[in-house]
Amino acid sequence: MAELRGLVRRPAEAVLLLRGRLLRTLCRVALGLVALAGPAAASETAAADTPRPASAAAERPAPFPAAAGRASETPSAGPAAVEPSRSPALPALRVPRLRGRLHAADLGLLINTADPYSLAVGAHYIAARSLRPEQVLRVSLPLRSTLSGEEFEALRQRIASRFGPPGEGRVQALALAWQQPYAVGCASITGALALGPQAVDCAQTCAATLASPYFNSASTRPAAELGLRPAMLLAAPDEAAARALIDRGVAADGRLGLRGAPPVQLALLRSGDARRDVRSALYPPAGPMRGLPLDVVQAPADPPPELPRVLIAQMGLAQLPALDKLHFVPGALADHLTSWGGALDGHHGQSTALAWIAAGATASHGTVSEPCNHVQKFPHPQLLLLHYLQGATAIEAYWKSVAWPGQSLFIGEPLAAPYARR
Repeated sequence: MAELRGLVRRPAEAVLLLRGRLLRTLCRVALGLVALAGPAAASETAAADTPRPASAAAERPAPFPAAAGRASETPSAGPAAVEPSRSPALPALRVPRLRGRLHAADLGLLINTADPYSLAVGAHYIAARSLRPEQVLRVSLPLRSTLSGEEFEALRQRIASRFGPPGEGRVQALALAWQQPYAVGCASITGALALGPQAVDCAQTCAATLASPYFNSASTRPAAELGLRPAMLLAAPDEAAARALIDRGVAADGRLGLRGAPPVQLALLRSGDARRDVRSALYPPAGPMRGLPLDVVQAPADPPPELPRVLIAQMGLAQLPALDKLHFVPGALADHLTSWGGALDGHHGQSTALAWIAAGATASHGTVSEPCNHVQKFPHPQLLLLHYLQGATAIEAYWKSVAWPGQSLFIGEPLAAPYARR
């Protein structure tokens, strides 16, 4: 109090002091929440650090049905209807304290000159985030979903030539201003750029994949400290939706966690499909989080409840219901656990991550090849939340919440940081 009384005549410094104390209090509360992950996370011995091949079908998580229906349908008999995963889940985890985040100056932007969408969206992003010319790389890529190994290697060499190899130069992360290509073989393009396309064995995509050193990391300089550049697609259903997405990301910065602000909601929804509900064991308990302007809502996914001010939404469904009942705040993160959420062309008949962007989310996640229901291949609900609450950007929070991201496609506005403080 004496310190505050001494600042009465310096109101700007007093505001900064109070804000800093409030943020430290929020983080202390948040860092204790991961212990609530439940028995599946706390009691099992995990293989998240060292991937191992899944040699026997009985040891693998359950594959999703090839023609996945709605969660209310009865699974057919046979191999597609095996029991949910009995393989080790993620261990009990401690969330590191973050000291900083990525900024616009740390980002490299890629624009595909052969794609009108990419040219328009890239130009809007340059203006929105005030990127310098040296942060932008223009390439010419084929307009199709998947790059060949040779095409990807040429792209990777262009990136290294422009920004330096990981560990050199200022660029720590990448934004890709396009909808496709989104894959390199059976790996996502975002996973391949960070870990290499060899992170996934295309002969057995249901097996464990390469573990990410960025998972649950305290690093705010992943290229310099870990030798990888996380990437995110600026993907939306069309150019207008992409511009709105970018504007939401910019508008989100520093807007949440302020004194007197109304609470936001965590919509953690259950489908009733045991194969796609495996993350529910990692959900924190329903109700207000003590000391945080944050409410956890657990409810059925189809239909979802009417919820205002949604910060994070997670569920497991092959086809998403109408999402207009979930009213997202700028900077919201949302994803669903299913096989093909990252196959943005939608040719597998499942809802893709683009549905979340269309509904007002600012970032999302999906897999581009059959992952089976390993929880390590999907965002961990509590890690996603607890990194974001500490001021991490959307790209950092999402990447740090996925242990095996080789098949993971991350889309959205990477720099959105609603809990960031100067």
